Amino acid sequence: MRHKVHGRRLGRDMAHRKALRRNMIADLIAHERLITTEAKARMLRPAAERVITVAKRALAKDDDMATVHARRIAGTKMARTRVVENEDGARSEVDAIKKLFDDVAPRFMDRPGGYTRIIKMGRRPGDAAKMAMIMLVEEEA
Repeated sequence: MRHKVHGRRLGRDMAHRKALRRNMIADLIAHERLITTEAKARMLRPAAERVITVAKRALAKDDDMATVHARRIAGTKMARTRVVENEDGARSEVDAIKKLFDDVAPRFMDRPGGYTRIIKMGRRPGDAAKMAMIMLVEEEA
């Protein structure tokens, strides 16, 4: 029985889970949507929302020291750069932490939480794993 056991193991050891979480948070910030298994999406959601909240609070304080501290905290929770492919097929390197503080956090300044959405997509053909898309929610008009 798993009573009161926090978190998902995902069939990996602790270092592998941490690396997976860091890379997936950076991918979510860089691409703003990610297709993965349901278990990984459920593991990713609270971690990504905490990172966005840290960035949001730092921007709200409007203090350089708080911003530097928050960037360092975000750097420990997510990978720094990601490679993103444009519509024309060109690849470019995106600084995920810079995008978090410049684009993502200001977009959610008026939102009290719930920055991500998980949409179930059915099962993967190869192994019938439950798939889901996790995405950053859009601005409300």
